Amino acid sequence: MGEVIRVAYQGAPGAFSEDAAVSYFATPGTVCLPQREFMAVRHAVLAGVATFGVLPIENSIHGPVTASLAAFAMGGLEVIGRIACPIRLCLLAAPAAQPEQLRRVLSHPVALGQCRRFLAAMPLLEAVPFYDTAGAAEEVAARGDTTSAAVASQRAAAHYELDIIARNIEDRADNHTRFMIVARAVSSADRDRAQRARAAGAAIAASRHHAAAMGGARVQSVRERGS
Repeated sequence: MGEVIRVAYQGAPGAFSEDAAVSYFATPGTVCLPQREFMAVRHAVLAGVATFGVLPIENSIHGPVTASLAAFAMGGLEVIGRIACPIRLCLLAAPAAQPEQLRRVLSHPVALGQCRRFLAAMPLLEAVPFYDTAGAAEEVAARGDTTSAAVASQRAAAHYELDIIARNIEDRADNHTRFMIVARAVSSADRDRAQRARAAGAAIAASRHHAAAMGGARVQSVRERGS
């Protein structure tokens, strides 16, 4: 059994920071630990509850994620890796909700700022800031209110069993966020663990890609023999 890697991130399950954690540490032994605030991510890493943390640095549309950078600036953490992830925003609502019924849309202020054009085209929608994109999806699902919506990810839609009213509502197709992977400062052992975990994840991904390619080749060979 491989080593368990505990990674803290801000947000509820289905958050984009969780996507970043899963992408960076692509191993079966990765356990993601949701935290409500960026400062809680810092505390989790410093307290040893999590080996690593994921903190967003900057979004290509919105700019720097100041609250995250402020948590890092408190000290005690060092950057041991970075990853950039595409951000594909969806408008989510409770099952059976109709677009014309929607009156409020919940999401993190950064996400709301990334889809201003889409929201401007729906003047009846009141934008309501929430602590997290996935947390907003969780709230909409819990309410079951067909007048409320959330801006969040496709992963969040699946996790909270919400309908996707609209996809790719971000203002720019190249929308992405850069994240930093952090650990307790002066921790060469943690840096080595992160590198091993990422290398193992890359090996697993490469193996899956090779298996898929070989499967396609075998299918093509059978077709050629049968023709």
